[in-house]
Amino acid sequence: MLHLVPPQICWVFLMAQQLQNITVAAPGFAGLNTQDSPIGVDPSFAAVADNCVIDKLGRIGARKGYTTVSTNGASVLGTSRGIEMIAECKDTSGDVRVFSAGNNKIFTGTTTLTDATPAAYTITTNNWKMVNFNDHLYMFQLGYEPLMYSAHAGVVEKMSDHAHATGTPPEGNEVLAAFGRLWVADFSADKSTIYWSDLLNGSGWSGGSTGSIDISKVWPNGLDEIVALAAHNGFLIIFGKNSIVVYQGASDPTTMSLADTIANVGCIDRDTVQPTGTDLLFMSNEGLRSFGRTIQEKSMPVRDISKNVRNDLLYINAQQVNSPIRSIYSPEEAFYLLSFSDSKYVYCFDMRTALEDGAHRVTTWSDTTLRAFERTQDGLLYVGNTNGIATYSNYQDYGQSYDMSYFSNPLSFGDSSRLKILKEIIVTFIGGQGAQAVVNWGYDYSQAYTKQIVEINSGSKTAYYNQSEYNVSTSEYSPSIIVDRPKTKTTGSGTVVTIGVDATINQNALSLQELNIQALIGRMI
Repeated sequence: MLHLVPPQICWVFLMAQQLQNITVAAPGFAGLNTQDSPIGVDPSFAAVADNCVIDKLGRIGARKGYTTVSTNGASVLGTSRGIEMIAECKDTSGDVRVFSAGNNKIFTGTTTLTDATPAAYTITTNNWKMVNFNDHLYMFQLGYEPLMYSAHAGVVEKMSDHAHATGTPPEGNEVLAAFGRLWVADFSADKSTIYWSDLLNGSGWSGGSTGSIDISKVWPNGLDEIVALAAHNGFLIIFGKNSIVVYQGASDPTTMSLADTIANVGCIDRDTVQPTGTDLLFMSNEGLRSFGRTIQEKSMPVRDISKNVRNDLLYINAQQVNSPIRSIYSPEEAFYLLSFSDSKYVYCFDMRTALEDGAHRVTTWSDTTLRAFERTQDGLLYVGNTNGIATYSNYQDYGQSYDMSYFSNPLSFGDSSRLKILKEIIVTFIGGQGAQAVVNWGYDYSQAYTKQIVEINSGSKTAYYNQSEYNVSTSEYSPSIIVDRPKTKTTGSGTVVTIGVDATINQNALSLQELNIQALIGRMI
């Protein structure tokens, strides 16, 4: 008689092997990969890396927090969306002022936001573009007469009221300070003309060397709209929604000539364009792009530096309906931030080194509404939010702790046909003194994780070579970098394993150095 084995006991552990130690060094150091199937993804990629950055040694680590500097934000911003634009103005005399826009007003100051809106000047939106040029700060927004500030006048004034103003200032949405003048584009009824000011005079719009150019016949696909302007390597770069136009010789606009056109790649939002020193980054309909690489690859299949999170990025962008996208590049932090404030998500791209395929390592910051950025000339990073202006600094969010999260993709340890019985997980933490973490593990693609709380560096502490990173006293970690390896006893079994770490960040930097997994691995039928 044939005896059938019930399905629920068909998986039989034939021979338990010796306890094995599997090491995942620098877990998630390649950043997020949500684009590829999680089955078989290299363990260097993370499935979740939230409120994280790639630290300077290439590890997944906690981002810094936000420290409020505005003391009167609640009273002057009311129920508005908060500060939506920030710009620093520094003139040749050394005078430094910070200006911001929010609640339909122009403010000056950081600790105290002081209303600097010109008298009888009505504002209904806060999407200003502010640029420094020749000892002045210029402010442009679609459909508004431009504003300007100079240390000599000491006030924000309408451009037409300035002593050296000539002509009618263009009411464009985009402005670029480059090649010794201002360039303005993106008008309500004209999306293909660029106006330039007189040489060294941002308020001069008639006579002198002022002028304009209509590029409507230059668009490679025949029709497009100017979104953003940039200067790069001596070229004037004009970003349309679906194409890019490049001019050379812009130091003399009357004789500048067309250098290149790029079809089927454009920019979807003005404030995503950021110079990084050697390149320009911008958000396209196909993800975050590098201008330099776009030039090189214009006759090749489209690639982008956000390829590992492309679909997520485009989905979140599609939900951004009430606010423009904001971005910033910080050489001090070595990242490019892309903020979608409607969804309270920030994508953080590490700009130190690209992966082999040209993509950059990326993490996310969630539950954060950042509507404005400004990197000062001293390297300070300001952010605008509903409460005013804050700095990106320290390891608390407005005086409170916050959570960082790392989860691996499913790990097969080289063979998804074998059963894994986890016995212990050892997480190597760098820093994070006194923090609490939750170690998560689960099997076979289930998100029903088993959890265990561990204390980080709560007892004895081990110095990491007894010195700061790079032997610099101003390291993000304490002079003796603390290493802790708490052990978590584990249960359960499955063919693939997912491991995660949720950590509470409160005043101290924290990075993940290594995962050590003790497991029995056996053959199954």
